[in-house]
Amino acid sequence: MHKKTKLAAVIGAAIAPLIAVSLPASTASAHGYINSPASRQAQCAARVVSCGSIQYEPQSVEGPKGQRNCHGGVARFAELNDDSKGWQRHNVGVSTTFRWTLTVQHRTSTWQYYVGNTLVDEFDDQGAIPGTTVTHNVDFGNIRGNQKVLAVWNIADTGNAFYACVDVNIR
Repeated sequence: MHKKTKLAAVIGAAIAPLIAVSLPASTASAHGYINSPASRQAQCAARVVSCGSIQYEPQSVEGPKGQRNCHGGVARFAELNDDSKGWQRHNVGVSTTFRWTLTVQHRTSTWQYYVGNTLVDEFDDQGAIPGTTVTHNVDFGNIRGNQKVLAVWNIADTGNAFYACVDVNIR
């Protein structure tokens, strides 16, 4: 090897760890979703419905706060908005427990549950870090029949939220 090549290799080997440590950390690609009753992304992961990449990462539907859609504004998960895909509908009571599975916990401001554009229930965590499983008993009030519930996990220390849709028949 030439002296210049050896010197470049030695310098490169010495600097590479410093560069790696000084680069910003990437964001985690896994977070959380509703597994009971099975959300659309949980159905994709269980292969109940044929889906694209969401089947491999049901916990990753993260987008800017304020979205009112199943895919959280993430184009590659747009199929979660497709109401014609044959999503399994769950028979539930007027008061129903939703269970989230969290693969990465974040400080949480609120958990919100919508039917259409109506906020039907909200739970305020005041910035607390949740456990790996979170449950909420949601009261649908006078709402009955076939509905799509949009659940939103609002993160306290970022501008993002996680989104999940669950198809239900409220009895």
